[in-house]
Amino acid sequence: MTIEAKLHRANGALTTLSNGRHVWNADVDKALGSDDRAPDPHDLLDSALAACTTLTLELYIRRRQMPVTDVRVTVDRVEEKNDQGGVRYQMQRRIFIEGDIAEEDRQRLLEIANKCPIHKLLSGEIHIDSELA
Repeated sequence: MTIEAKLHRANGALTTLSNGRHVWNADVDKALGSDDRAPDPHDLLDSALAACTTLTLELYIRRRQMPVTDVRVTVDRVEEKNDQGGVRYQMQRRIFIEGDIAEEDRQRLLEIANKCPIHKLLSGEIHIDSELA
């Protein structure tokens, strides 16, 4: 699948993203010279983890017909600069599960959350090939 990003320079740094089926936006905050009209790329990355975790859990809960009434996931991030000028990006994911389920089922849901494809991707090694078109 291809994601296309199109910059709209007349609107600061507002960028339209599309996968061919859906359209969404990204932006940067006012301090960076834009109008802060949409989430920034870091928010989009964090939201991908939160959404994937929630959806992975929901699919498992449905299959097992567990008595879960609500699932909510939050992701906070901390960025720390290292001595080499790079950035260490740390995510803190909190999973809130409501329903009358046993502690062992809650622990199983944590295991399932760690199997979400975005969690696995972000926990592994990522290679990006770039070229000018």
